Amino acid sequence: MSPKSPKPEIATKPQRVTSVDALRGFIMFMMIFVNDLSGAGRILPDWMVHFSDRHDQGESGMTFVDLVFPAFLFIVGMSIPLALGARRARREPAWKSLGHIALRTISLLCIGILMVHETPNSAALGWSGAWWCVLMYASAIAAFCWISPPASIPKPKWHAWQIANRAVRLIGIATLVWLAFAFRGLNGDRIIGLSPFHLSTQWYGILGLIAWAYLVTCLVFLLCDGNRTAILGGMALLFCLFATDKKGAFEGFWLSRIVGIGDMLGSLPAIALGGLLLGSMLTATELGDLKTCKRFTFWFVAACAAAALLLNPVYGISKNRATPSWCLWSCGITASLWYGFHLICDVRPMTIISRPLASAGQNVLLAYLLSEMLPGLLEALALGNWYGHLAASVPLAIIRSAVCGLLLLLASTSLNRIGFRLKL
Repeated sequence: MSPKSPKPEIATKPQRVTSVDALRGFIMFMMIFVNDLSGAGRILPDWMVHFSDRHDQGESGMTFVDLVFPAFLFIVGMSIPLALGARRARREPAWKSLGHIALRTISLLCIGILMVHETPNSAALGWSGAWWCVLMYASAIAAFCWISPPASIPKPKWHAWQIANRAVRLIGIATLVWLAFAFRGLNGDRIIGLSPFHLSTQWYGILGLIAWAYLVTCLVFLLCDGNRTAILGGMALLFCLFATDKKGAFEGFWLSRIVGIGDMLGSLPAIALGGLLLGSMLTATELGDLKTCKRFTFWFVAACAAAALLLNPVYGISKNRATPSWCLWSCGITASLWYGFHLICDVRPMTIISRPLASAGQNVLLAYLLSEMLPGLLEALALGNWYGHLAASVPLAIIRSAVCGLLLLLASTSLNRIGFRLKL
């Protein structure tokens, strides 16, 4: 009996794909851009803000701003076959992969919970809430940083360098714990209390939503063993979970008191599963040629658009409600965007575009945390009003936010090049 041939889905290609990194870098720029742009307020036209900001909750629609977050979820899913596929290729034990997934999920949830509480009340806190915010982001960066030793340091001294790295991370984690206990809201509200035990998660924040989607998508990938048909079935099942939750099937269920089953475990992870489905193509040897890749992407986009149109009369298009139509339109649009990057990054590289975006996309968490720290830092330094005046008109607001995004990505890329990066 001849030995079985290896499955085509197992990752055999390099772990980094330029188009995936470039798309991630572009999406992170857009995330920083729209977050900063929102500070301009009412002067912005309707199409430059979230649809829900100018319309009633029951209305249906989306703007390009509503596409940024789901696009990031999609690229999270695309990255999973490359990351976990490499672990499978080197035959890493399942418990190690699950431990890595759990640790990353918990880390993102913890940062997200701290972020969602925003700035504490200075009077209740007893010191500057703005500086609490700055210290929280700086501690999060320290808690998950890893600084590679310079080439000038000989290998025998790397052990001392690693000890110093671990010390910085422990200080960052300890400071985050202290800040969580020190937090006081407007009415003296706390993030965490011990007597009785209480943890205020609210909606977990953007990073928390990404954490839940990442967890679900990784588990589906491992359970399906990279099989694309099974992944597609999982995507459909998660949308069914959303529909079932809307009918009240999970009312009173213990899990619903911890996390939103229909959206946080259903429709939002379905976006990441869409990215997982497309990303699995990158590690499949039978889909390596350009023609097959084009066909696969075309039918994926067409199916998402058709399903979005069919489901639109049922739930509408809403980011806040994480409706299936919004999710599917986001999947289709992001997949189309990725294919464009694929052509200019992988097929016929335009290095003037692909190289800077790919560099920016290799460690986007650092850029995101720096961008979220910026408002608190400006307030702590009494520069908030000055920064606000830079957005006195729509053109100035666009320029300010674009420059902000570029500078923050440049800063994080420069730190990466000297060996400073975040590892969750």
